[in-house]
Amino acid sequence: MNWDDGRLFLAIARAGQMLAASKALGINQATLSRRMASFEKSLGVSLLIRRTNGCQLTHEGEKLLRSLEIIEAGYLQAQADLKVDSPQISGTLRIGTPDGFGVSFLAPRIYGLIREHPQLNVQLVPVPRMFSLSQREADIAIVIGQPKTGRLIAQKLTDYSLSLYASKEYLSEFARPESAADLLDHRLIGYVADLVYSPELAFENEFSSKWKSSLEISSATGQMEAVRAGAGIGILHDYLAASDTDLVPVLPALRVTRSYWMAHHEDLHGIARIKAGTTFLRNAIEQSSIPFERPKL
Repeated sequence: MNWDDGRLFLAIARAGQMLAASKALGINQATLSRRMASFEKSLGVSLLIRRTNGCQLTHEGEKLLRSLEIIEAGYLQAQADLKVDSPQISGTLRIGTPDGFGVSFLAPRIYGLIREHPQLNVQLVPVPRMFSLSQREADIAIVIGQPKTGRLIAQKLTDYSLSLYASKEYLSEFARPESAADLLDHRLIGYVADLVYSPELAFENEFSSKWKSSLEISSATGQMEAVRAGAGIGILHDYLAASDTDLVPVLPALRVTRSYWMAHHEDLHGIARIKAGTTFLRNAIEQSSIPFERPKL
């Protein structure tokens, strides 16, 4: 197998489409398409499913991608060992995050990664679900709690706390709860129960064993907006809610603590864009002045 063909295939797999890959490689799109067709013919397998909106990897393409990224990682490590100047980091890096962290914390800071590596295409995917790193739904995933399964390399980013909040408007209309038992007399806001993708998010019972949500919203940012609008009392991330002057802590002695972990598939370990992404994420947390945990009372 010709490594140059493998390099072209890697570019397409990371970009997700021929046009974007051809621009990144600096070659004609038609030429790239012909090279891939010839590459597939030489291997005797189909690697790409070509669609009008991009390219999807076949099962064989996924297997080849993992193998080539291991080869690429070895090549880059050899460069580092020999102190050879490495090329600029390029390609596509997809970072999957829970929506609260992705939208409110990471999105305002992610340009720093692009500024540091201008040839890197960064995709931030802040959706409230688990990511399949083996299926390349994300290159790096920020997950809640330490991953227990899969061939993953994981590192803890930070602990964070969640507490009860209501709007000033809501508390002017309804009596402030004095105990967890009083929550039963209030409109409560939580996750859509059957869409909770991680047991780490099933924390309502840690505030009240009889918690029953009147309004269920399957995203942390959506819940925060509903609480701010006076829809009820919700369990919000302290690092997002504590500085919001429209929100008032309720029963501040009650809170839960969770942790964000950063994970990537072990086959991608050592690849330059993965290293760049994980380093950036660690630094973003360490350099942030945001208190992820509310001080204990």
